[in-house]
Amino acid sequence: MTVIDLFCGCGGLSLGFEKAGFEIVKAFDKWDRAVSIYNSNFKHNAELVDAYNLSAEYIKSFNPDIIIGGPPCQDYSSAGKQDETQGRANLTLRYAELVCGVAPKWFVMENVDRITKSTTLPLAIDKFRKANYGLSQVVLDASKCGTPQKRKRFFLIGELNACDDFLTQSLLNDQSKKSMTIRDYLGDEFHTDYYYRHPRSYARRAIFSIDEPSPTIRGVNRPIPGTYQIHPNDATDCIERVRPLTTLERARIQTFPTNFVFEGSKTDLEQIIGNAVPVELAAYVGKHLSKYIRDKSEVSQE
Repeated sequence: MTVIDLFCGCGGLSLGFEKAGFEIVKAFDKWDRAVSIYNSNFKHNAELVDAYNLSAEYIKSFNPDIIIGGPPCQDYSSAGKQDETQGRANLTLRYAELVCGVAPKWFVMENVDRITKSTTLPLAIDKFRKANYGLSQVVLDASKCGTPQKRKRFFLIGELNACDDFLTQSLLNDQSKKSMTIRDYLGDEFHTDYYYRHPRSYARRAIFSIDEPSPTIRGVNRPIPGTYQIHPNDATDCIERVRPLTTLERARIQTFPTNFVFEGSKTDLEQIIGNAVPVELAAYVGKHLSKYIRDKSEVSQE
């Protein structure tokens, strides 16, 4: 099954789908630094291009069975301005336009869970329905899908000429009952029990234990301020036992393997890693889609 990745970033979604057994044949993104990292880690090529300069005809030339992608989420995200007039929400519609123009058998779109409250998502869904896609819509908790991180993400999965909810229950029901902790996934790799994660407001806790899932990895990573006051919900009140995570440690929480090459400035890397789809979350979705496709094929051959 051949796959195209739109808005590929550094490749979290691509790598997860490769782990699930799919063949990625091409990827696209407009951020040169993310594309450079992508091309340092995959055998196939990611092309630097704006989605509005990308045509359905060109994508068709690669004969994809599946199109995957995570259009930019900043206009929906709680870490962003939550303002759909900023323009990036339109890229969700551009994703839908390209998918419908290519008409692959399947597609997978990923975004923050807040997109379910947007005015843009219904417009995209309308485009997909008019193109005869059956749709499965789920919000998954990454910590229950093989990732040591509390990160809720929305997935819209389409199949051409199919019924709705063809994959919904499988994805929801197979989630682990228990959230995965950092120690569950990485053991003592970080050589610390506690770490600092800069809060959006000091009304919130900032010190976490590796014996719990990480909060969502964001695009910022700051040192502990010298004036930091212990919050009542912090995992420890002994600040001497706490340190911030390194950039590459944050990539590990995003479940990138240790041999994945990250090159660039710290500021760019923090943003690129924070934007990425956790590899194991992508693999979870990919494996369920792969099983569905395989089971359906076997039934049709009986």
